[in-house]
Amino acid sequence: MISRPIVGMGAVASIGTGVDEVFDSLCAGRTGHHELRGFDSTRFRAKYAYEVDDRPAPGQDVPARATRLLTEAIAQAVADAGIGEDLSGIPVLIGTGLRELRSAELWWREGTPFTDAGLHFGTALRERFGADVTHTFSNACSASLYALALGSDLLEQGETDTVIVAGVDVLTESMFGLLERVHPVAPDRVRPFDRNRTGVLMGDGAGAVVLRREDGGRKAHGRLRGVAVNCDAYHVTAPHPEGIAEAMRTAYGLAGIKPADVDLVMTHGTGTLLNDEAEATALAEVFGADAGRPLLTAVKSMTGHTSGASGLLNLIVGLRAMNEGRVPPTVGLEDPVDEAAKFRWVTGEAATDQSMRVAQLNAFGFGGINAVAIVEADK
Repeated sequence: MISRPIVGMGAVASIGTGVDEVFDSLCAGRTGHHELRGFDSTRFRAKYAYEVDDRPAPGQDVPARATRLLTEAIAQAVADAGIGEDLSGIPVLIGTGLRELRSAELWWREGTPFTDAGLHFGTALRERFGADVTHTFSNACSASLYALALGSDLLEQGETDTVIVAGVDVLTESMFGLLERVHPVAPDRVRPFDRNRTGVLMGDGAGAVVLRREDGGRKAHGRLRGVAVNCDAYHVTAPHPEGIAEAMRTAYGLAGIKPADVDLVMTHGTGTLLNDEAEATALAEVFGADAGRPLLTAVKSMTGHTSGASGLLNLIVGLRAMNEGRVPPTVGLEDPVDEAAKFRWVTGEAATDQSMRVAQLNAFGFGGINAVAIVEADK
């Protein structure tokens, strides 16, 4: 059973920059839902997304946005951890779905200057932080929790005393178009687990944490108790409840807890027609008679689907929720699907609960790439 202190956190999303602003926005029910900013919406049925507003003008996109969001989140996390910005010798593990695909699109279509060195996050991380040990993992929407699992393994094996784990993704035209076309009706907003949801919309986002073998006397935000990963390879786009349930049970075993010990579930909650039922079915199976005990929320209702960043954003928000005793609501959840109706959803406004100590973080990706992490509040 592991217990690794999380001593630094950083976050950027459409709803704010910095953990404080992101969390306060979520608790207030503010969303980043907005008309498309980065590219011409006339090419798409869907007209909205959840973008960070950092472009020079509407419709005028720029390269290397994923890299900029990533370095911002890491800078926040290392400052929070008090370890300085010299990351030489410290492994930096990045989870992403698309890396700098948007930069490649701009280069191909518009001739925007961009070199192949910019496709690798390691280039910018070496320049900014002196980071000489960087690894990038592309495990779709569970990528950052996969990176977290690998970071935990490095600490467990004595390879390092400190590891930086991060996740990032930004909108790309190709993925935006693909996602809107898998739904019969163009998605208008993200409404996880609601019977009237129309599908997923992308969001920009990045998250980063500093994970250590020991806290060194520094106050930690919380502790990582376990991360379980699997790939059930059930279907390219249809999640499998059994594979998801297996990841949950494995996570409990690694963390040394029972389902009844979980106080808060940060769901994956994409708002897609298949994922929500599968996730709810797995949760019901695993929790059984305790299904109505933990609080549940789905922050993608406010951030959109941040893909590779989503798992870590769930972790950061989950830890802050337990430490402050506030849980953000699931915006737009008014009529839960049958599979999710029995759960204790936070809706309408933030819930208050000072007793929360253990949170479960879900992240599930294309092809049955499942990841579940368990964290404990350090209070």
